[in-house]
Amino acid sequence: MFSKMNNKKGFTLVEIMIVVAIIGLLAAIAIPNLLRARLNANESAAKGSLRTLSTAMESYRAAQATPAYPTALSDLSGATPPYIDSVLGVVKQKQGYTFIDPSTGSGGNTYYITAVPVTANVTGSNSFCVDHTGVLYTTASVASGACSGTPVS
Repeated sequence: MFSKMNNKKGFTLVEIMIVVAIIGLLAAIAIPNLLRARLNANESAAKGSLRTLSTAMESYRAAQATPAYPTALSDLSGATPPYIDSVLGVVKQKQGYTFIDPSTGSGGNTYYITAVPVTANVTGSNSFCVDHTGVLYTTASVASGACSGTPVS
């Protein structure tokens, strides 16, 4: 009456648990490296954007009848033709960094622009600053209208 069960092949619970453990171990190794890579990419993009802003500030100043730097990033994106895109000029946030409007001094002859991470140690771990000298600094601190800190090469 009772027939023998066919010899079915499949994975045992122990084998499946071993595979899940191996996948978990690989994920534990890979995920922090991927997050660090994203953080580095955000920081590189912020440095590139600050260099773009520095060039745009100089171009804007050179085009004025009375040379002066703009007091807002929206001045750069609202010009015809625009010096920068509206993401930097209006939104002021790009790839995990917030760009703060330029602070001008000395009758519009100096400026500095800072970029700070939206969420510290998640979207970026360093702040950056560029001033009228064109030098990009990390750990952006500002003293008497100019950036100071470690120059970025």
